[in-house]
Amino acid sequence: MIFPDWMMLLAAPVIGSWLGVLIRRWPQGRPVAMARSACDACGHRLGPLDMIPLASFALLRGHCRYCGAKIGWFYPAIELAALSVAAVVYYASPGGWQNWIDTALGWALLTAAWIDAETFRLPDIITLPLILAGLGVTWVYQPGDIYGHAAAAALGYGAFRLLNAAYRALKGRHGLGAGDAKLLAAAGAWLGLAPLPYVVMGAGLVGIGMVVVASRATGLRRDQPIPFGPALALAFFLARLAAGRVG
Repeated sequence: MIFPDWMMLLAAPVIGSWLGVLIRRWPQGRPVAMARSACDACGHRLGPLDMIPLASFALLRGHCRYCGAKIGWFYPAIELAALSVAAVVYYASPGGWQNWIDTALGWALLTAAWIDAETFRLPDIITLPLILAGLGVTWVYQPGDIYGHAAAAALGYGAFRLLNAAYRALKGRHGLGAGDAKLLAAAGAWLGLAPLPYVVMGAGLVGIGMVVVASRATGLRRDQPIPFGPALALAFFLARLAAGRVG
């Protein structure tokens, strides 16, 4: 292998910084790849020394060097979260290319979950490529399972869409978004059919925990919606690590 596994730990904060840009700009329709980074308060373009992951925030004590405005904890938080994903994979996966594959999956799920938590939207720009990537990884490493994984993706999507239709008929409002169905389809593409019930059950338990915590912390109303994407993404990621294999 060209790149040793430990290099993904070094790359994680840099990737996390870019994920932060995606999380902040994509929901607003702002360019992600070409636009220069600038201070949100004064608009001054940031130089290389201002954008060293984790280090710049610590050295500048969380303030812009040009105007002194408080930067906030979002970027160091997403950088640490990306590093945590890489660290968990490093110690939980068998090693080799699977570590890189699982880490990339974890970063994509982290991004989708964060966006959903803030906007109640799971972006197609992440969920749809995840479906194709899951089928592609299966095709390369377990070609004999490709039809089963494709069927699992279709079944996962269809099951959540039918569940939402039933909920809407009973309650008059949506219970699960199309993004949730696409994310479960991605789980089917990566994991196959057998783990999907455990992914749904695990996501349900995590979601219940989120409701309990939110209710105690913010007084969440019974009819107030919560994003299901973060719980589903976490259950998907843990199921992938539990599988202990590439496809």
